[in-house]
Formats: sequence, C-alpha cells, structure tokens
Amino acid sequence: MSGSLGNLSRLFSIARLLARHDALFPLEDLGVAPAICRVAKMLSKRSAPGRPGERLAAALSEAGPSFIKLGQALSTRPDLLGEEITEDLALLQDDLPPFSAAEARQAIEQEFQVPLEELFTRFDETPVAAASIAQVHFAETTEGEQVAVKILRPGIETRFRRDLDLFRWCAKIVERARPDLKRLKPREIVETIAQSVELEMDLRFEAAAAAEMADNFEGDATFIVPAVDWARTGARVLTTGRIDGLSINDRDAIIAAGIEPRTVVENAARAFFNQVFRDGFFHADLHPGNLFVMEDGAIGAVDFGIMGRVDQRTRRTLGEMLLGFLTRDYRRAAEVHFEAGWVPRDKSVDAFTQACRSIAEPILDKPQHEISVGRLLGQLFQVTETFAMEAQPQLLLLQKTMLTAEGVSRRLYPDTNMWILARPLIEDWMLANLGPEAKIAETMQGLAQAAERLPRVMEDLEIGARRLAEGRLTLDPETVRLLRDGDGKSRTPVVLWIGVALLAAIFLFALVD
Repeated sequence: MSGSLGNLSRLFSIARLLARHDALFPLEDLGVAPAICRVAKMLSKRSAPGRPGERLAAALSEAGPSFIKLGQALSTRPDLLGEEITEDLALLQDDLPPFSAAEARQAIEQEFQVPLEELFTRFDETPVAAASIAQVHFAETTEGEQVAVKILRPGIETRFRRDLDLFRWCAKIVERARPDLKRLKPREIVETIAQSVELEMDLRFEAAAAAEMADNFEGDATFIVPAVDWARTGARVLTTGRIDGLSINDRDAIIAAGIEPRTVVENAARAFFNQVFRDGFFHADLHPGNLFVMEDGAIGAVDFGIMGRVDQRTRRTLGEMLLGFLTRDYRRAAEVHFEAGWVPRDKSVDAFTQACRSIAEPILDKPQHEISVGRLLGQLFQVTETFAMEAQPQLLLLQKTMLTAEGVSRRLYPDTNMWILARPLIEDWMLANLGPEAKIAETMQGLAQAAERLPRVMEDLEIGARRLAEGRLTLDPETVRLLRDGDGKSRTPVVLWIGVALLAAIFLFALVD
C-alpha cells in the first residue's frame, strides 16, 4: 500500500476511534480530512462520558504509545485546544500492560549475547513500571549491586515509525488546509516529538543524559541521579543504580518518616531552577513516578528518556521575561518578546504590553502559593494568534515541565510556591546574567571573538581585493556604481579593501583594549 493510501487508511481508523470516544473535535477544528471525519462519525456509536479533554485522553490512550506521546505534547498547547482540554491531557498516563518476563530475558540476552545469569544473580520477573516505550525490572548484578534494568518493548520501533509517518502527513495537510496555522509550526512540533522518540528508543542516549545530569549535580547531595552501569547498557537495555525512596506524591509517608515537606519542595525547586537556568539541560518528565524522596529529604530522580535543552540566549530571554512579569514591568516583558524575534516587529508593543498585563494580573493577584509560572506561560501562548507570535518549540516542553513540577510541589506542600522558595536563586542568577557587569562581559567576549576572527577576515579581504584587481572577481553593476566617485572614475580596489580592513581592525582592537 502506498504511503498516502496507507496514511488515509490509518487516519480513518484513528478517526473512528476518536468518534467512538466523541473526541473528533481536534481533527474537525484543524480541518484535517473533513470527509473522513464525517464518515467516521456516521459509522461510530458514541457513548463516552466526561469532559472533552478526558474523552480525548481516553481515545489517545487506547490508540497506543505514539498517540500517548502526541497527547502529552498537545498538553502544552492551550493555544490549539484550550486550557481545559490541555489540563486533562496533562493527566494522560504513559502506562501500558507489561510484556512478559520471557521477552524481557530474550531482549537482554540478544543485546549482550550472553546468558542472563552471567549478568545478574537475581532478576525480578515482575516489572516495577511499564510504560509505552519500555519497562523496568529490579535486579542484582554478579558484583552484588542493586540495579534497575530498563528494557525496550519488542517491536516498538516499527510501530512508532509508522505512526510518525502519519503525524507528518497530517501536519502537511493542516498547513495546506489552514495556512494561518503555519505560525504554530505543526511540522516542527511533529519533528520535535520524532526526535524525542528517536532518542528514547536508543537507551544509550538516556544513559548519556543521566551521566550528564549526574556531572551537573556532582557534589550536590540534595539531588541524586543513579549511576549508569555501562557494562550492562546497550541500545535496547539500560542498567542504572537502584533508587530506594518514598514516592514524592506520598505526603503522609514522607511526614511519617520524619521528613519536612517544605525541605523536599525547597530541594525540588532548587534542582529544577539549576537544571533550567544554570545548566540549560532539564528533566522533562517530572511526574511523581519518576521522583523519590530519600531519607534526608533529598530528591532522587529516574527515567531520563525525555530531556529538554534551553540555550543561553533563550535562558536570558526567559529570565528577563519572567522578571518583567513578576515585577509587573509589563512593558519590559513585552519588549523582550520583540527583541527575541518571537513577535513580528510590525505589531504594536503597546498593544502587546496590554495583553501581557491582562494575562499576568489575574495570576499574580492570587496568594503567593497559588501563583503558577507554568500557567502564565500557557496563557501567554493563547494570545499568539492576535499578534502572529511564532510558537517556540523549545519553550513548549519547558512550560509543560513547569506545570508538572508546580503540581507536584503544591500537592506535597500546599502552603508555599516553588518559585518563591527559589527566589534567592532567581535574583542571584538575574544579577549574574542580566546585570550591567554581565552585559559588559558578554560584549567584551563578543569583541574578543571578533578579534580572533579578524586575521581570517583580513586574509579573505586581501584575496578578494587581489582577485578584483586581476579581473577575476566581478561585482554587480550597482556595487560598481557605488564604488565610483563623482566623476565616474573607479577608485583603486586594493586601497579601498585594505582601508576598510584597517579601519575595522583599529576599531575592534581599540574597543578590546
């Protein structure tokens, strides 16, 4: 079956599934294959209870692993589906029935080409977690180490590849049917999902992510990352140290263990802030199943399959934007969006300032422990259509992670706010990265880098000047006209180019000195 026909057949099957759950509205609203939607609705009996978001979550869960990932990605897009629906999708659980212990054993032995007993003296047949891509078993190595062994689901790569082809095809249809939605970058969103899934399906990448985060938090006893057992890790099997702790969601057990919930939230807030702003590399799947509380209140994290990165420029932009909102300097919050190129320059800064105020005031007027920075970002995305603001894929994952982290913190210690607890860190970071000294240092660094490139630039200019003088380099007529003086005579090209180069050199070195 050809690609288009195969995708049409798959889309019809998915449309029927959505129709059975009375959840066809995303395809209908986006204008994807309206004829298929009508037929699917006619052929399907609808008897699904709950809110629209709950019905959509149930349908996506039934559709399988790829669609669970899609639902989790859509949970960051209130601008597409509305806040109520995305809140329901945020609760979409990435859990599936486990595959058999025999299949798990076979996968391990195929990966390492040795009997399982040569690797582990004990291997628990019952998994402790089973998700859409992999499941986890506890075991003991031949050296006596207690470990967690993560194993990919059999055949998962083929299934994801087929579904991602469908997502790409649908994204193209959306852009053709609704050109106004190109600014939301549906193709980029699909590619972001595809890249994330590709990394998740090679467990060596997850091992590398865990090792990088462990390096980032070396010496920090408040955030624990399990060590990777590289000898027992491959593309389809990952072995790490075992984390033994209380679920961060079990407030009663944490209190019963004599651990102060506020201490746990402080540690979580500090760790999350450091990941995002200090390192630009953050754990992007912070649901309670991946976070544990150790006996001293430290946070233990597992499952590094979904990670996010934020480059230095975006961190600075995000920091200035958040500072503008939290200090109610809405003009500055608006200007940052224009400076970053997120809002077209032909839009009104004054109008966008007003929009920022309308978003932030209802949130910031709440008691401190109810303020949600994640919700603030989500509300901001909802005004994108009015100002033709381009979607920022690197921030969508961060916004989703913020909401999850805030929810976990609020359930554990309802009387505070993780951002308030992290305020000293935020202020120090702002001073170090956004203050006058930081901007001077950044300018000097840029000038130093320019000076390093200057010899190569001058060499290129000299080569260009020589070729121009020899007639081996031609210029367009307009450029030639501009290089002539008033009487129409050509200036000496070599003198002109060398003069420009020397002026540039003098200017740069004067600034650096």
